[in-house]
Amino acid sequence: MTIDVDVADGIATITIDSPKTRNALNPESSRRLVEVCDQVDADPSVGAVIVRGGGGTFCSGAEREVLARAGEDPADPVRFAELGSIYDAFVRVGNMSVPTIAAVRGAAVGAGVNLLLATDLRIVAKDARIIAGFTKIGLHPGGGHFTLLGRVVSREAAAAIGLFGAEVSGTRAADLGLAWEAVDAAEVDARARELAATAARDPELARRVLGSLRRELDPPGVSWPAALELERGSQMWSLRRRNS
Repeated sequence: MTIDVDVADGIATITIDSPKTRNALNPESSRRLVEVCDQVDADPSVGAVIVRGGGGTFCSGAEREVLARAGEDPADPVRFAELGSIYDAFVRVGNMSVPTIAAVRGAAVGAGVNLLLATDLRIVAKDARIIAGFTKIGLHPGGGHFTLLGRVVSREAAAAIGLFGAEVSGTRAADLGLAWEAVDAAEVDARARELAATAARDPELARRVLGSLRRELDPPGVSWPAALELERGSQMWSLRRRNS
């Protein structure tokens, strides 16, 4: 897997590219994504970030091997840390000091849904497939999934997606408020770049405005860090149960 970053005209484009696993995350790629975010944050010329997947898909979540190892012995420190590194990847994207846009084509599954929800804005293909999918494979959601969903959709929609496993198309995602706009797949990257260009013209202002947006609009309920810990135990339990 590669995590590529390209900076041009004040916009950093981060591409997750692993065709064999449909851009699933593993500990190594997750650490690389964190490094790339650090690199972009440290560049004052960057005023906007686009997060995308290569090969026509966004991100299929955590690699199956990572979940399988965690399920064998959830209390093992190494395996606990491996799954935690997947959390670290999308948490780092969500904590960037630069405004972020997810450009979503193809499927976003599991942790891939958390990754797109971690961004500040989402442009999706009309035929994109957004599938939390945790309960369908016998897992409790993780990564603060319901807190992330609750920032952008109603409780009803959060229940349908995270509890009942409803699949959401790109068009439906825009209707629900989960995405800003749904466009044809061929137009996703260009539309994301068009929106990013406004922030990229004045990186210092963009970063300051983002700080205000987050301070003013973050929900007053359970914080994301608290939700991470709240869900982690149950997700580890579900991994162990699935492997028993």
